[in-house]
Amino acid sequence: MTSLTKVSFIDISIIVVYLIGIIWWGLKNARNKSSTDYFLAGRNMGWVMVGLSLFSASISTSTLIGHSGATFKYGLVIFNYNLVSVLVLVFFAWIFLPFYIKSGIYTMPEFLERRFDSRAKYYFSSISILGGVFMDIAATLYGSAMIFSIIFPGVSIQMAVILSAVIVASYTIPGGLSSVIKTEVIQAVILIIGSMILAFFAWQNVGSWDVLANRFANTSRLHLIRGLNDQAVPWPAMILAIPILGFYFWGNNQQLVQRVLSAKSVDNGRKGVLLTGFLTMFTLYLIFIPALRALVAFPDTNPPDGIYPKMVTTWMPVGLLGIMLAAMISALTASLSGCLNSISTLFTMDFYRKINPEADSKKLVRVGQISGVIILVLGAVWAPYIQKFGTLVNYYQQMLSYVGPPVVAAFMLGLFWKRANGTGVFIGLLSTVAIALFMMFFGLRHTFLGTMHFLYMAPVNFALSMAIMIIVSLFTQKPPKEKTEGYTLTREFFKEESTTFKTVKWYRDFRLWAILLVIFSFTIMFLYR
Repeated sequence: MTSLTKVSFIDISIIVVYLIGIIWWGLKNARNKSSTDYFLAGRNMGWVMVGLSLFSASISTSTLIGHSGATFKYGLVIFNYNLVSVLVLVFFAWIFLPFYIKSGIYTMPEFLERRFDSRAKYYFSSISILGGVFMDIAATLYGSAMIFSIIFPGVSIQMAVILSAVIVASYTIPGGLSSVIKTEVIQAVILIIGSMILAFFAWQNVGSWDVLANRFANTSRLHLIRGLNDQAVPWPAMILAIPILGFYFWGNNQQLVQRVLSAKSVDNGRKGVLLTGFLTMFTLYLIFIPALRALVAFPDTNPPDGIYPKMVTTWMPVGLLGIMLAAMISALTASLSGCLNSISTLFTMDFYRKINPEADSKKLVRVGQISGVIILVLGAVWAPYIQKFGTLVNYYQQMLSYVGPPVVAAFMLGLFWKRANGTGVFIGLLSTVAIALFMMFFGLRHTFLGTMHFLYMAPVNFALSMAIMIIVSLFTQKPPKEKTEGYTLTREFFKEESTTFKTVKWYRDFRLWAILLVIFSFTIMFLYR
């Protein structure tokens, strides 16, 4: 355990200046005069802002602490969650993103309502709110408690949770998505710089890749593709499970898609998503490989989730330690502020607006702010229970395997199959609730699936719910025309795309950058196979 004396007055001063600065910047960029301003930042964000904000929101404490800890425990195979998801990002940007932005929706459940009916909307909105509170908010607060309790042993977990919540609430609740995005851009830059500095010191203290190759020569720690019985990520899961979980995370998650919805055009949204993809690929060198170097330097670290703070407090010199701690706090505040804004948006726009359709923009903003406070309290209450699930990565991915696949099935069928109707999708969504709840609280060992890896639950859940949606849709009425026009994929979509790209210069064509990102991904997969 690192003592408080390790953190010098200079480091503490840097952290304090950062916190004051980020709160001031968030309040300065507040936009809360209307619901569009508050929940979607006026739909006026360029691709750089969208990309950096999206990246910052995705690099939460579950990435810095959880992924570092899981890599320390299992090896480079954990990077597959990022690697495969980047390929999903390309698919999302190309196919789904235009439908989301052109529809003018505020929330992802709202898209399901337009394509199907209100039942699908309220189901998904409820799941998103509960998942946001118990997966995102709680996990982030738990991660924050680990940061403060490991680096500052004198700070209790309860105090760390309260401190984190107050910092983020101070600018997120008054300012809305504009404050969130503008602060996330600053936080993304700090995160990248801080991670580069830490990666350099990890290399300097441990050595080059040759050191890792020699140290782990007779193990599978440096390989991305593992066997069928791998404890962390068996190779079939890369094809069957992670794409489903990745699409839910990037393509259905309100917290992340909300940033895409704030883009001023489809092209800006697409390029922002691709920028996030490139930045996500570089986390291999900024987070995952440094964690392997830490395994060489600190092999006895326990628990594994403590390895990231261990690297920071041991390797970073005075001054730079303060910058790195600010980077860690950036990951925390960015993730928490994004969760808070997205969940309050779901509650306000999907539920309260239905209850009180006469509410004006100011009233909607006020309800969003009040709901944000309640959400923080609920997340803080649940946060201590996360330690029962092991590592942060296991907790998050296990929860995601239960709640995400049916939603992905609904979106896929909705866009690709005109015959899918509201009744089929709703029954398909409901059919997996009881199973998911049982698995979540009692585990696979109490079912016929026995000791099957939890990642395999994602394709099983996906196939089961999709089959039910298809069968029920075929035995019930066809959806009316207004439920499919503009919300399903047609030949006209591709024709319009081709016409649009004819007037775009080659280096501004998002398809070029999408191809380069795919090539980059497969190159990494080949190099570290």
